[in-house]
Amino acid sequence: MTILVQLRYNDQVMFERYSKNVLAEYLRSFVFGVEDSLASTVGLLSGVAIAGVSRETILLTGAILILVESFSMAMGDFLSEYSSESYMRQAEVSSHRSFIAALIMFFSYLLAGLIPLFPYFILTPEFAVWLSIGLSLLALFSLGIVGAKISNINALRSGFRMFLVGGAAIFVGIFVGIFFSNR
Repeated sequence: MTILVQLRYNDQVMFERYSKNVLAEYLRSFVFGVEDSLASTVGLLSGVAIAGVSRETILLTGAILILVESFSMAMGDFLSEYSSESYMRQAEVSSHRSFIAALIMFFSYLLAGLIPLFPYFILTPEFAVWLSIGLSLLALFSLGIVGAKISNINALRSGFRMFLVGGAAIFVGIFVGIFFSNR
């Protein structure tokens, strides 16, 4: 199956054909980036906030995490996609698709990471932590539904799966924060 995608560049319309496999790679990068960003960022921020550090420390920690992980995840995605494609073809391949997947990973991680960080800009850590967790869980559930709609699978089941898997990672951060704040 080939899908035709319309692209615009400098007011010129260009078309590019993508196979279903290529679009699946890009969807994987997007879902992986968003889920990992939401779960790890809110898990870390919740743990740090519950441990009782200042708002400034939470914001600095969150910003560093999001920027470093966005870049790291993108580079990891680039290298793994390139290696996988080279293995499948048993030859050197163009890095074009791997680069696009890496960009998708970078921006999905970066933008999703802002969701759990945002409440700390406007609320005290004691209140922000709960809004951050709630927004992140809602975003995870929504991501599961959107992914299911694209993949033509059960939306509610996918939403709850994403909610539970991401929620488990969030719980780990909360647990570690509580554990170390009681020492």
